[in-house]
Amino acid sequence: MNDRRDDRNVGDEDAAVNRSADDHASAEDVRNAAEELRRLAEEAREVRDTQREALETRRQQREGLRDTAEMERVAAETARITSEEARAAAEGARLGLVDAVRAAVEGMSTSLEQMRVVEEMRRTLREMRDLNEPHSN
Repeated sequence: MNDRRDDRNVGDEDAAVNRSADDHASAEDVRNAAEELRRLAEEAREVRDTQREALETRRQQREGLRDTAEMERVAAETARITSEEARAAAEGARLGLVDAVRAAVEGMSTSLEQMRVVEEMRRTLREMRDLNEPHSN
């Protein structure tokens, strides 16, 4: 009987060793799976960081483009204002020129009128001389 007990004890010990080996293998599988999950999580984190950096770069590029567009808008507005001021100055110069031409025309009209008066006076003077001179015929 003792042999049977020893056989049972040996069987129980074998079963315990097998369970222990199975438990050890299961624990190793769990560690491997956990390590794989940790590695995947790290890769996902790196991908998120890379995507975040790419998004930040694009955001900065868009901000730069917005700044450039705003500077161009300000430059265009400045050019429009300058153009409007130049147009107003040109209009003022045109009106000044029109006034100068009118003044010249008035001055010429006055001179022409004076020349007519002088010519009329000469004619009158000639006629008076002709009347006062004896005729030699």
